[in-house]
Amino acid sequence: MISAKAPGKLYIAGEYAVVETGNPAIIVALDQFVNVTIEKSEKYGSIVSKQYQDSSIQWQRRGGEIVLDNRDNTFNYILSAIRLTEEYAQSLGCNMETYHLKVNSELDSPDGKKYGLGSSAAVTVATINALCQFYELPLTKDRLFKLAAIAHLDVQGNGSLGDIAASVYGGWIAYRSFDREWLKSARYEEDLTNLIDIPWPELDIRPLTPPTDLKLLIGWTGSPASTSRLVDKVAFKKGQQLTGYHKFLQASSKCLNDIISGFESNNLEKIKLGITHNRQLLQKLSRLTQVDIETPLLTKMCEIAERHQAAAKTSGAGGGDCGIMITDKTVSDTQLIAELQANGVQILPLAVHMVTDLD
Repeated sequence: MISAKAPGKLYIAGEYAVVETGNPAIIVALDQFVNVTIEKSEKYGSIVSKQYQDSSIQWQRRGGEIVLDNRDNTFNYILSAIRLTEEYAQSLGCNMETYHLKVNSELDSPDGKKYGLGSSAAVTVATINALCQFYELPLTKDRLFKLAAIAHLDVQGNGSLGDIAASVYGGWIAYRSFDREWLKSARYEEDLTNLIDIPWPELDIRPLTPPTDLKLLIGWTGSPASTSRLVDKVAFKKGQQLTGYHKFLQASSKCLNDIISGFESNNLEKIKLGITHNRQLLQKLSRLTQVDIETPLLTKMCEIAERHQAAAKTSGAGGGDCGIMITDKTVSDTQLIAELQANGVQILPLAVHMVTDLD
């Protein structure tokens, strides 16, 4: 039996701006995983998942038609990962096999609610990793990222793919998004084996080492959000507010470079100032686009954190899910956590996951 796992992630800073080519973000991998196993079968194949068997599909009306949104259905990411990996395998001369593929996810709450930890990215990465082992295909972290990025884009169609990078490389990373328009063209011009080996324009993934006194707290609101639809809304609104949007991108890039500098110089206070500034920039973006990024409970979380000398902000697309807090681990956070829990914010007991090799 072949097995592989991929960690979940959280965005620390740089959300929304990172969907534009070359813009930076900071992301962290967490010690909750999607696990995939593959076992060869003789007669028929199967895909089994305890978590996703009752997965619902969102839909909306366009005129008189019902239009399905498959981007929140995890099986679509699994199928896309299978299709792309088998294309890679066939390009290397492999014969196709039949197999049972089982998925087990730790990235949702016990009652099935999403924490917002990037389950679609993690299941894509873990599925491709397991299949590459199954077919004995040459695989590096760079190739795994590129295969998973392509498979994920085929389903989601938008986003920065930073969550894929976090699931592949682990730890704290600084990520700059690649040119997705170039990738669309390159898929017609290059065969897959060459495409995953050549440089991708603007793509940059670098590990970061946090200051020794930095502590990350993750607050969960209990309210799931859809990243795809929130990114869609901002993308639609930005066309009407191009000047303000470009100012946001410039300010976000400078802010992220300052935070990255704080990591490189082991300066916790510089990081905290940058996190607070990034929150302010996202609030401006929310007003500019009229998209609710910071929900009332996330606002309450940030206000409580700041009263306790922590820096805090939404994580990812916002609209619910998680917020992050950066504190000084040498200072007690007992009162901070008690006040957060009293106000309905659950602290998730998660730690940073380092990927030393392909799991």
